[in-house]
This record gives sequence, structure tokens and C-alpha cells, in this order.
Amino acid sequence: MEQKELFLKIFRAAEKRFGKEDKRLAGEGWEHDWQMVVATIMSAQSRDETTIPIAESLFSKYKSLKSLSNAKYSDVVSVLKSLNYNKTKSKHIIECAKMLLINYKGRVPDEIDELVKLPGVGRKTANLVVSEIHDKEGICVDTHVHRICNVLGIVNTKSPNETEFALRDLIPKKYWSRINRLFVLWGKKVPGRDKERLLKEVGL
Repeated sequence: MEQKELFLKIFRAAEKRFGKEDKRLAGEGWEHDWQMVVATIMSAQSRDETTIPIAESLFSKYKSLKSLSNAKYSDVVSVLKSLNYNKTKSKHIIECAKMLLINYKGRVPDEIDELVKLPGVGRKTANLVVSEIHDKEGICVDTHVHRICNVLGIVNTKSPNETEFALRDLIPKKYWSRINRLFVLWGKKVPGRDKERLLKEVGL
């Protein structure tokens, strides 16, 4: 079975299993675009279940991008204290808010090359932003997507960035923005690299 055919078989099984699940992920369900960017920065190396309530606390304290850009570092760290890498993330969040205001007039850019200039934003977050906020094609590859694609033989890559570019070459654009949510929900259900368990979870 060629790689594209393999992907489509696996994707359809994942969509059947997880397509109607209503579990919220950290990058979803925010009122303002800038909040989605900040919440996604916060979610790196942290569970969505941990990130979402902390992000809600942050946004109740700082209700606008301007107020967040003027926040004291120590105050933001205090809100993020139970989050992994809270000191680095606090610094990035304040700097990101400032850059969005100064360089982009408060608007979230719609190009990956511009988004990755923002502090704390890598290609994973940038792809999520272009697909979720701007309805453009983007493949958001986190650790779950990278792991599942490699374990199941869709790609053979060493890093999430390599996986993103491999998938871009392999998969029709109409599937790009749907991969992350399905594979994250799948990866949360089945941690580790057991191929049989992963396939069994989606009925393959």
C-alpha cells in the first residue's frame, strides 16, 4: 500500500472514531484570535486539561491584548505558576502581545512566515493559527501527530517539523487542517508506540 493510500485509510478510521468527540483542546473555543495564540503558546509541553483553566484565569485578569502587553512579568508568572515552563511562557506571552500590537496593529498574521516571528510561536502553533483563525491550509504537527504518523509508517521522520513537510508532500490539502484534532484525541487515548493498540483504537 502506497503512503497516500495508507494515510487515507488511517485518517478515515480516525475520523470515524473521533470526528464527533466534543472534547475541547487548548487552541479551541476562544473569543478573540489573540487569546487562541496565547493559549496555544501556553499549551506547549502541557496537557490541554491543565492549560485551559489557567488560560481562562489569565484572560479574566487581562481582558485585552493591550492590558496583557502591559502586564508585569511577576503577575503573569503567578497566574501560570502550575504550568510547565511557566517563566519562559510568561515572558513569551507578554512579548508576543507587544509585538502583535506594535508590528501587526493587534491583528494575528495569516502567514506562517510572519507568525513564527512572534515569541513562543513555532511552526506547530503557526499552522494551527492559519487553519483555525484564517481558514487556510495548515498541518499542525505536535508530538501526537509526529508519533502516530511514524509508528504507523505514514512517514519516516526525526522531528515534528520534518513530519509536517513530509505530510505536505503526501496529503491532499483538503485534509490538512483536520489531522491535528483527530490525531491528538487519538494520541491521548493511546500513549506510547504500540502499533497494534493504536490501530485497534480506531478499528483497524
